[in-house]
Amino acid sequence: MGWFTGGVLYALIWWVVLFAVLPLGAEASSEPDPTTGWRGIPKHLGMRRKLALTTVIALITWGAIVAVIESPYLNFRHGVLAIPNDP
Repeated sequence: MGWFTGGVLYALIWWVVLFAVLPLGAEASSEPDPTTGWRGIPKHLGMRRKLALTTVIALITWGAIVAVIESPYLNFRHGVLAIPNDP
């Protein structure tokens, strides 16, 4: 896998993990907005912690996926998963 493909793969994994991490620890505001009455805004976002957690989880996931892609055990050219060359 080249550096560009690895970077794109990491970026995709990072965004998916970010959307999975965003709802963690989100508590709705106790009092509604005075103009709209909406309680959708969380009290404390904690974005630095969520971005750091996203980066760590994405790095671990990316490493596992790269290890599987680069391993000789899961290969479509040789071995059990090989595609036959018969016409």
